[in-house]
Amino acid sequence: MAQDVTGRIHSIESLGAADGPGVRAVVFFQGCPLRCRFCHNPDTWAFSGGQEIAAGALARRLARFKPYFGAAGGVTFSGGEPLAQPAFLESALAACKRLGLHTCLDTAGAGQGEYEAILAHTDLVLLDVKHWQPDAYRALTGRDMAAAEGFIAAMAAAGVPLWVRHVVVPGFTDSLKALRGLADYVQRLPNVQRVELLPYHTLGVHKYAALGIPYPLAGTPPMDPAACAAWQEELFAHINHNTGGKL
Repeated sequence: MAQDVTGRIHSIESLGAADGPGVRAVVFFQGCPLRCRFCHNPDTWAFSGGQEIAAGALARRLARFKPYFGAAGGVTFSGGEPLAQPAFLESALAACKRLGLHTCLDTAGAGQGEYEAILAHTDLVLLDVKHWQPDAYRALTGRDMAAAEGFIAAMAAAGVPLWVRHVVVPGFTDSLKALRGLADYVQRLPNVQRVELLPYHTLGVHKYAALGIPYPLAGTPPMDPAACAAWQEELFAHINHNTGGKL
C-alpha cells in the first residue's frame, strides 16, 4: 500500500469537463521541468510554490465531489507535471482508488522514477504530445524527449488506456504535413483510444506579464478551433469514432 506522502499542488478545479471523460475534479500539481513555449500556466512551474497537502487528505477532499461524477467521471491529476512528484502522485492515486474514484493522469511524460506503481493505480492517461521529432520537441519545450519516451514504454507494459492530446500552434504544427507526422507517431503509441487536437490560445499571456516573464510566442495568433476540428476528423476519425473516447 502506498504511503500517505505529502506534496505540492497549485489548485483544484471542482467540476471540470475538458480533462478526461465525464465530469471530473482536476488537481493541478505544482512544478514542471518543461518550459513549453505555448504554456498557459507559467504559475505552475516553480516547485516551491503552491499548497502543501498530504495525499490522503487530498483524496478525501476529492471524494466529496463523487456524487457529481456519474458513471463516467472521476479525478484527473494534471499540472504542472504530476510525474515530477512521483511518490506523492502514487500515494494520491492509490488513495483515490481506495475511495472508489476513477483516476486519470494528464501528463507530458516529463517525470522521473519508476512508473509501474503509478500506472497500477491509473485508469486512463492523457498524454500531451508536445512534438514527435526530437529537435522540434527540444525547441518547443527546452528539454529532450527521452523522459517522455521512457514513460510511453512504461505505459505500453502496463496496458493503460491512452488519450493523446496535441496543441496545434500556428507556425509550428498547423500544417497538414505536420499533423500527418503526428498521425504516424500516434500509430506507434500503445492502447490509443482517442486523439484530441487542441487549438493554441493566448488566454494565459497576462500571467507572464504578472510574473515578469517574457512571453515566448508574442505575436502568434490563436489557432482556429474549426480548423483543428476538421483536421481531427480527417486524420483521427478512425480512432475517435471506433472508441468514442469511452473506457
